[in-house]
Amino acid sequence: MGAGVDGDQGLAATLYRRPRVQLSLLLAGPVGWLVVAYLGSLAVLFVAAFWRLDTFSGLVVHDVSLDNFRTLAEGKVYRDIVLRTAGIAAAVTVTDALLAFPIAYYMAKVARRRTRGLLVVSVLMPLWASYLVKVYAWRIILAEDGILNWALDPFGLSGPGFGLVATWIVFSYLWLPFMILPIYAGLERIPDSLLEASGDLGGRSGATFRRVVVPLALPAVVAGSIFTFSLTLGDYIAPQIVAGGEQFIGNVVYTNVGVANNLPLAAAFATVPVVVMIVYLLLARRAGAFEAL
Repeated sequence: MGAGVDGDQGLAATLYRRPRVQLSLLLAGPVGWLVVAYLGSLAVLFVAAFWRLDTFSGLVVHDVSLDNFRTLAEGKVYRDIVLRTAGIAAAVTVTDALLAFPIAYYMAKVARRRTRGLLVVSVLMPLWASYLVKVYAWRIILAEDGILNWALDPFGLSGPGFGLVATWIVFSYLWLPFMILPIYAGLERIPDSLLEASGDLGGRSGATFRRVVVPLALPAVVAGSIFTFSLTLGDYIAPQIVAGGEQFIGNVVYTNVGVANNLPLAAAFATVPVVVMIVYLLLARRAGAFEAL
């Protein structure tokens, strides 16, 4: 019994003298899970992208081939889908940034402490609701006989219906909290003394906002854009419900996996948003976005 206690004490003393060993042991589980579950599945995805589907038997042939990437590069429909998806992702990101900045600024610099807490809860509340419930609620709103057309009908107007505009609206609503929170965190870290110093030096509110607030908050905006852009880029459920038949990258990947049973082509097409996000993250890093996270 005493030997076991002495051994435990010796191990504790050894770990106490080696903080890096402690940190390595603490991170071993999470990092191992990340490597196996996430990076491992990503590696399988990349490998599967080089396989090919035998058109006669319908079986996946484990031969290294660039046929899938050649199909994507030469097929105009695939290029249009990539441009459509990236365009909607960019539009959603810009829209959410324009909507989120004044909300986050009011929360961080104008609202009182109690009001600030209520606003944070209000921003988080939509995240508590089911994703599908929110998307189907928008489908009901945007339907031909929905509440939006009912409200606009007395003015001789009508809503956008289902399509790209509807997809842009729904995505902008869904990901808005993911833009507000990083901008709010970034603005909250800006010392009030900087704003006061700008005023003492003769800077008006507009000049202070342009030359002090916006440059310091830009990394936070870029950090929020990582969420809105990537979430839009990979989503396929909302477009399937409100896009009115318009295809996005996620829809094509889902169709090739679940319907056409063409796993290699689906894997090759799934690498497109991964590559786009890698480029986007590199640009975001240059803009200092990771300093705001």
